[in-house]
Amino acid sequence: MIPALLLILSAVAYRIVMGLFVQSDSTWLSNFAPLAAIALCAAAYFPRGYKFTVPLIALFVSDIVLNIHYGASLLDPLILGRYLALAVVGCLGLSLRNRPSLKTLLPRAIAGSVIFYVITNGFSWLSDPGYVKNFAGLIQALTVGLPAYGATPTWMFFRNSLVSDLLFTTLFVLCMNFARGVERSRAAEALPRPA
Repeated sequence: MIPALLLILSAVAYRIVMGLFVQSDSTWLSNFAPLAAIALCAAAYFPRGYKFTVPLIALFVSDIVLNIHYGASLLDPLILGRYLALAVVGCLGLSLRNRPSLKTLLPRAIAGSVIFYVITNGFSWLSDPGYVKNFAGLIQALTVGLPAYGATPTWMFFRNSLVSDLLFTTLFVLCMNFARGVERSRAAEALPRPA
């Protein structure tokens, strides 16, 4: 579990660094943060007490740092939408707790990315006065976003989030398989040798 926790810490540190130092016109890096994959993989692999706490604490720590930097409130509907989306994606991971593998996690990583995207952009549509509160406004929130927030359309955020979620899920499964392999070899070495 230690390699997987280090991977999560690295992903959170990456989110913070990218949020603090990458310019908003770097569309190829915008939203390249595997938040949904962290929730999915932690719920699928971690022990009961860590399934939801690790991803939510990781998101909370990065939100604190980034919101202080940007002067944003932690009690914003968009933040609540992010936490709700991560909880829903975590429930996808819970359904795999007895059989997580790359074969079962990758399709759920795609579904988790879609769920995270739809929920967070839906909250944005509901809470941001710049969006018209009709179906066209929802489609705008899901595709291009508001021009006031930069040149990056929301579909590019989704694309980057999907790629980062798939990459992180693959790395997470490899970390867990590596850790299990190390544990098995240590257990085999600890067995008494026949004389």
